[in-house]
Amino acid sequence: MQRFRGLLDGWKGTVLPGLLALLVVFALQLGNLAAFANVGHLIFDSYIRAEPRSYEDAAVRIVDIDEETIRRYGQWPWPRTQFAGLVDRLGEAGAASIALDIVFSEPDRTSPARIAAQYSDPRVIEVLRRLPDNDAALAASFAKAPVIAGYFLTRDRSAVAASPKAGIAVSGSLPDASLPAYTNAILPLPELYAAAPGTGFLTLQGDSDGIIRKAPLLARQGDQILPSLSIEALRIAQGAGSIVVKTSDGSGNMAGGNAPGVTSIKVGTFEVPTTRAGELWMHYTASHPERVIPAWKILSGELSPQDMAQQFGGQIVFVGTGAIGLRDLIATPVQDRELGVMVHAQAVEQMVLGKFLVRPDWADGLERTLLLLLGGILALALPRLGATKGAALGLIFVAAVVGGSWLAYHHYRFLLDPTWPLLGVLAVYATETVVSYTREERRRSYIHQAFDRFLSPELVRRIAADPGQLELGGEERQMTVLFADIRSFSRISEQFDPQNLIRFLIGFLTPMCDILLARKATIDKFIGDAILAFWNAPLDDPDQYANAATAALEMHARLTALNAEKVGGTEPWPGEVRIGIGLNAGPCCVGNMGSAQRLSYSLIGDTVNLASRLEGLTKFYGIGIALGEDLCAQIPDFATLVVDRVRVVGRDAPEEVSALVGDRALAQAAAFRTFAEGHAAMLAAYRAQSWEAAGTWLESATAQAQGFGVGGVYAIYLGRIAMLRVNPPGAGWDGVYTAVEK
Repeated sequence: MQRFRGLLDGWKGTVLPGLLALLVVFALQLGNLAAFANVGHLIFDSYIRAEPRSYEDAAVRIVDIDEETIRRYGQWPWPRTQFAGLVDRLGEAGAASIALDIVFSEPDRTSPARIAAQYSDPRVIEVLRRLPDNDAALAASFAKAPVIAGYFLTRDRSAVAASPKAGIAVSGSLPDASLPAYTNAILPLPELYAAAPGTGFLTLQGDSDGIIRKAPLLARQGDQILPSLSIEALRIAQGAGSIVVKTSDGSGNMAGGNAPGVTSIKVGTFEVPTTRAGELWMHYTASHPERVIPAWKILSGELSPQDMAQQFGGQIVFVGTGAIGLRDLIATPVQDRELGVMVHAQAVEQMVLGKFLVRPDWADGLERTLLLLLGGILALALPRLGATKGAALGLIFVAAVVGGSWLAYHHYRFLLDPTWPLLGVLAVYATETVVSYTREERRRSYIHQAFDRFLSPELVRRIAADPGQLELGGEERQMTVLFADIRSFSRISEQFDPQNLIRFLIGFLTPMCDILLARKATIDKFIGDAILAFWNAPLDDPDQYANAATAALEMHARLTALNAEKVGGTEPWPGEVRIGIGLNAGPCCVGNMGSAQRLSYSLIGDTVNLASRLEGLTKFYGIGIALGEDLCAQIPDFATLVVDRVRVVGRDAPEEVSALVGDRALAQAAAFRTFAEGHAAMLAAYRAQSWEAAGTWLESATAQAQGFGVGGVYAIYLGRIAMLRVNPPGAGWDGVYTAVEK
């Protein structure tokens, strides 16, 4: 009886909390919480990135109105007659269908009748009005080609209704509740909408994190079911008359008591499995340039009629805009920035090839069963096994669930979410471990109190864990310090509101920090737009000096690339951004600093202060990277040039400041070595007050100095020599410049 009571107490004390935690997870699973669904989506994303769909030619092409096309044929929007020429060429080439990821919702502003309104001469107006209308010309092209006109669906208050060009038959109950619902449509011009043999919506709606994982094939506006651009393109290509939507109750299956939902869509000879909402799980390929043809090759006639027939004959062609400023960019599991038209095109590829990702209707039941089964086994076994063996059993369960999920994807393209079974195992293990730990701590507290009766309090305190790691203090180390700052940041701040200023700083600081971390730096803090980083703490770095120099050079190179990428782009970027970097080496005190309430791992010392002053000198001398003399001596194989002897603000001893102008490769270049020798001779002449010799070199080598990034230094020396010739400094002059600003 005593043993039974002990087992019962142990069960209540440990197993019962574990089972309660398991039931909580199960209830959350039944609630379909979006936050946990996103975890499953991320797992599916990793599968798709690890094993994307292999590209196969599925008779699908994308015609891209890219940058080169815009450069050749003028800014968008084009005259409709020009776009009509593109449609005509595709139609003459024998395209099976031409799907437009473009909505022509407004009249062509270059139509003769609209231009006539700008003139007062009746004769000019009459002549212009007699000319053919551009929109009518495009409508004529639509009518004689297998065109699918695209339109957008929105949830605005206005109620412009779209209607399909083909009948949509529903096998089963109408799935009103499951389909995405919209209230308004942004349609092409009525004559274009009427002339096109097919119409389909372009609207793509990502998951809560914005990633497009499923392509919508159907949508609902009122009582009307509408097809997407991809489904309509497939229908027109086959000459099919209607689309058949099969629902979950079409064969008497009520989907576990849920309201009817879509199970598949039949278009001609193709049947496409879908989600309940009529969506297609996208199995993206990696980028394949062969599916994309720039529009200028078609318009320019570079492709002969034979080439056109070979490229587009019998193909399903999507026309989209990839030029900067026109891009309809979305995020996919394999691409952070992808054209929206690519989703429609790859959806059709999957339909044609019959290669689908499928989340089976039994997936939810399997995941719930695994959650309860594995969590229940672990809950019952953990008190007997203990924390270590229980963790091993839990890891076996985790490996089995994750491995099974991956194998289901790899072999059958099933999407089985391991998230909930894993959460169940984790919740049970964590709960029972915490409960066991709490009970053990209570026992230890009891023993601690018991020993207090027999041992001195001081001895008991020494037995406790050593809290020394949380004490204030630090150690002295030989370190390398980097201080980087954006030039003219106050002016940059004036250009942006606070949100865009933060976005700019994130866009700047992220790649800079990536470089520093890759070069083993510890990032101490951000001071507004400035970065303070250091090397050789908390871990030893025998290559700290070279790592710091290389990181500084890479930061400047990356900033040059960022300026080229982002100037004129959609992200906040204030024109050309420049930075100054100060690098110094020497002893520092590093460790936990701050107050008893708040600690920060940081460093202090003259080395840090001098690095900050060196960064300030980059503005004065017009150089990118300034080095202290101790660091310069540690990197003799890098391309450096002595700039000056400077007495910085707050420091009595002068410092020889050098400019880091390049890496080891530049240091070995003949041109640099020759320039460096002449530069050293110039400095020697300057410090010896040989103004003529120093000035001659400065004037002759100014162009070279500009090339090596020290043109500003040469301008300063030429100005100094001009003044010193008039007012010689005298015999006691040491050549040291005293800085007056930080």
